Amino acid sequence: MMAAPTSTHQTLSVLVENRSGVLARVSGMFARRGFNIISLAVAPSDDPRFSRINLVIDVEETSVEQMTKQLFKLVNVVKITELHPSEAVERELLMLTVAAGTNHRGEVVELVDIFDAKIVDVSPAAVTVMLAGEPDRLDDFEDLMRSYGIVEIQRTGRVALPRVRKAS
Repeated sequence: MMAAPTSTHQTLSVLVENRSGVLARVSGMFARRGFNIISLAVAPSDDPRFSRINLVIDVEETSVEQMTKQLFKLVNVVKITELHPSEAVERELLMLTVAAGTNHRGEVVELVDIFDAKIVDVSPAAVTVMLAGEPDRLDDFEDLMRSYGIVEIQRTGRVALPRVRKAS
């Protein structure tokens, strides 16, 4: 289970040139410096020349300032934005297969409905469920599914964008 961000975790949104090897250079920089990455998600941005890397990083032993200085030394880094939880919208995707034979299938389906998840595959003994949402909500769903027996689970890295400013 991925922990929710705490005061020791920080989300960085890093805009980079969309070129081969950029992700390897970014993750390699973290490895060389001993910086811990909690979550990592990468995808092209609205401009095909750039990709956005969302990192949830552990700042317990190293400051965000030190990490951003090291990232800016990488030639393909264009922009870095610190996303504080109160100023960002964060989402994640969870897929899990849970044991759900005839004895417990109704209970599992009820929880799927309560969480607005979606069943994406079914067998006589199990169901595979997909849920997208706030990381804490996914943690709660995962915890509830554990009592039925999680067969397999996969969570994406966290994606985040700054909240849009509302007109006053």
